[in-house]
Amino acid sequence: MDTRKLAYFVQIVDSGSITKAAAALHVAQPALSQQVSALENDLKQRLLIRSKQGVKPTAAGHTLYRHAQSILRLVDQARQDVAKSGAAPSGRVSIAIAPYSMASSLTPRIISEVASRYPDIVLHVTEIYGGVLSEAIKNGRLDMALIYEPGPIRGVQFTTMIVEDLHFVVNANRAGVQQADGGITLEEVARHGLFLPEQIHTLRQAVEAGLASKDLKLRLVGEVESVPSLTRLLRADLGATIMPKSAADALFHEEDFQVLRIVDPALQCKIALCTPDHDPLSEAASAVLLVVKEMLQEMLSSTYSR
Repeated sequence: MDTRKLAYFVQIVDSGSITKAAAALHVAQPALSQQVSALENDLKQRLLIRSKQGVKPTAAGHTLYRHAQSILRLVDQARQDVAKSGAAPSGRVSIAIAPYSMASSLTPRIISEVASRYPDIVLHVTEIYGGVLSEAIKNGRLDMALIYEPGPIRGVQFTTMIVEDLHFVVNANRAGVQQADGGITLEEVARHGLFLPEQIHTLRQAVEAGLASKDLKLRLVGEVESVPSLTRLLRADLGATIMPKSAADALFHEEDFQVLRIVDPALQCKIALCTPDHDPLSEAASAVLLVVKEMLQEMLSSTYSR
């Protein structure tokens, strides 16, 4: 088996026809058919089902197609890395950052630091949630992400950066907020209407699980996934929210809010760095990863030294 045969096979599956694949590859159709036969003999599996409508992969063909795509991406990346060896990292790097976390305030610093160190790297930054994140990273649409850790997901790995207690965030002028030893009980939290992200968000799941453990109901005022909108809503005292203290400090430090640790029971969350577990990062993505880790560590040191 060689990469040329794999490339031919991928093109055939993508084209849905050996004739169309031969035209796209500028290879004679009989020669292309011979390459497929050689693959089938080598793997001792039938890979394609031929019909008048074209060709479709068998179950074994689907498996080979998936692996072939990964192998060809690695080969292409290896060629690029070798060609750029000794030169400064360059290329496009995509990163997702959870908006309901202190990490979202890092975006300007990350972009500034990457631009200073690696002017040939173009950063693509987005806010994205865990439900689509794993697929985006597994399929190579994202290189990395800083999110609330959802638990094990096949195809990606999580490096826990910090474990934090969740806090209740509300307008400072909100009347009737009953505090307990500088914090607020989960039962008291349940009396207030909350703005939270949608259910697919790990933070929302942690809040709902905590409430359920005390037989309490969630008073959901609305699902808000925009930090600027959330700030305006809390400033207008239309509801409260829940997030780690570091996130509240980073996102609302110029606003007059009460930030109270939730107790009885305490709720926790993990902020993790998410990367693929099957394909190595490109040189450019590896360089950005180091910058992200540095910026995050600096922010954590600053937050917890106050």
